[in-house]
Amino acid sequence: MKILVINGPNINMLGIREPDIYGNTSYKGLLNSIKKWSDDNGIDTECYQSNHEGDIVDKIQSAPGVYDGIVINPAAYTHTSVAILDALKAVSIPAVEVHISDINEREEFRHISYAGKACFEHIIGKGLQGYIDALDILKNLNK
Repeated sequence: MKILVINGPNINMLGIREPDIYGNTSYKGLLNSIKKWSDDNGIDTECYQSNHEGDIVDKIQSAPGVYDGIVINPAAYTHTSVAILDALKAVSIPAVEVHISDINEREEFRHISYAGKACFEHIIGKGLQGYIDALDILKNLNK
């Protein structure tokens, strides 16, 4: 099994960007947690982060035949990107949406998730643990 973890804009700034919302753990810390989970579970994961919408679309489009599942935190593109939604729908790979903060408790414009419409599960507001929960969901889906 191979899982692709995609992060959108500013996730690379974890630990620096609004720590009261996103916590103090750095992006590297998140990657280390995912690597540990991968090693512990014998599942191959690849992490990808981009601040560019088209690059995220390209990465999703390259996933068929390579990955068995996608964990995606589109970040700000959650609320704006029909292109990411369409890419997720096009590849038909099981996807879980993750948000570190509870987007439903934040500004009203953050309540809409376009990418989430192509995901079969949503982990919202559980901090970085949400990534591990999403990986577990995909692992259990493919048992």
